[in-house]
Amino acid sequence: MLSKLNSTIEQVQKIPIPENRKVILSKLVDYIQNKLEIGQSPRLNFICTHNSRRSQFSQIWAQTAAAFFTIDVKCFSGGVELTAFNERAVASILRCGFKIEKAGEINPKYFVYYDSKSKPIVAFSKLFDDIPSPFAAVITCTHADDNCPFIPAAECRILVRYEDPKAFDDTTLEAEKYDERSMQIASEMFYVFRNLANNNL
Repeated sequence: MLSKLNSTIEQVQKIPIPENRKVILSKLVDYIQNKLEIGQSPRLNFICTHNSRRSQFSQIWAQTAAAFFTIDVKCFSGGVELTAFNERAVASILRCGFKIEKAGEINPKYFVYYDSKSKPIVAFSKLFDDIPSPFAAVITCTHADDNCPFIPAAECRILVRYEDPKAFDDTTLEAEKYDERSMQIASEMFYVFRNLANNNL
């Protein structure tokens, strides 16, 4: 892992996970564990309406946690509308220690590196059904849950909703709240993959 990112990961793993969130996350742990036990590489599709903030954070942190614990899981994200990976969220990911390269201007692709040897995570806004199936639909926002009653390619639907940092756009709390949400998601994704690593010892 990149040096600054390693420091962030150390902080992330010290964040306590509330018991009610552990119950929610256990469904994600069980899905991944069951797929691994039958020799399949699980696909996680983190879904939020615009695929711009919470679902992007979730994809990036889940894939990073999977790599950290050397668990073969493929992480994606999508939405019900195309927008772009929000620049405020991109800035938060940079502050956490990831290296990012940008390509394009309209809905640009961001190549997100967690170390210097692995292929980057490619982050950009896309529809939830643009990825290979089957997958677990991991719903990260209430609006997407309400507006996606049926996702044909999903093997299961797991709700792990997060509050939207968008509420703090253009305020003095903007960076703090984006980082707070990113760190919360990071702590929960590391909790999930740490449990999987312990289960497979």
